[in-house]
Amino acid sequence: MLANQRRDKILELIREDGQAKVMDLARIFKVTEVTIRQDLERLENDGFIIREHGGAYLKDIDHNVRNLSLQNQENLSEKMIIATKAIEFIHDGDTIILDSGSTTTEIAKLIHGYKNLTVITNAINISLILGAQAGINLIVTGGEFKAPTLSLTGQKAADFFQNLHVDKLFLATAGIALKSGLTYPGISDICVKRAMIEAANEIYLVADSTKIGKNSFASLGALSLIDYLITDANIKKEDIEWLKTYDVQFIIAK
Repeated sequence: MLANQRRDKILELIREDGQAKVMDLARIFKVTEVTIRQDLERLENDGFIIREHGGAYLKDIDHNVRNLSLQNQENLSEKMIIATKAIEFIHDGDTIILDSGSTTTEIAKLIHGYKNLTVITNAINISLILGAQAGINLIVTGGEFKAPTLSLTGQKAADFFQNLHVDKLFLATAGIALKSGLTYPGISDICVKRAMIEAANEIYLVADSTKIGKNSFASLGALSLIDYLITDANIKKEDIEWLKTYDVQFIIAK
């Protein structure tokens, strides 16, 4: 891996978890701690992070948490379009899981006027959006708080879904790659998302088209884990062709 590629991956991890330790990054990327410190110095000089003894943390993270602001706000118009389409598959009486993420947050903003709808989420910001809604039974998982995604993660969050059976899961992803499948920056999220999938009767992956072909750090598994992919109309023809090799129904939001 080239130095600039490694720094991109390091920044991706810190943007996901909020912070990282030098020793952990050295182990993950199989380089020396000296090399990691040089990478962190470069990222700090570029204005992305702030170094501290033994590691680094994301710049402006305190401000973002206090204002309940998600780090990833790219392609917001496409995410809003995807959310509008996703809402069509939510009905009165459903029990659904809303994964943490910017697209699922847009879905939460559109949920109103339902009767007897149960929403389970690991996202603090989503719980605050839906907490006062009449007609919604809101359930929030436990787990470790992850500041950049305003989410609860780790094994305790995953254990919450044991023995649960829900109608639909609206799942987020950081990337959809040909070989790696569904990928995410944070390792701690993998067990949570796997538990969500096992609990759901139908799985809707909500991902804007820029995620397709992108390979993030940790792999959840093949695209065949999900039933439906809801994406935007900017999806490339070549991406449609290789995605068709999986037994997944495409829903293109317009």
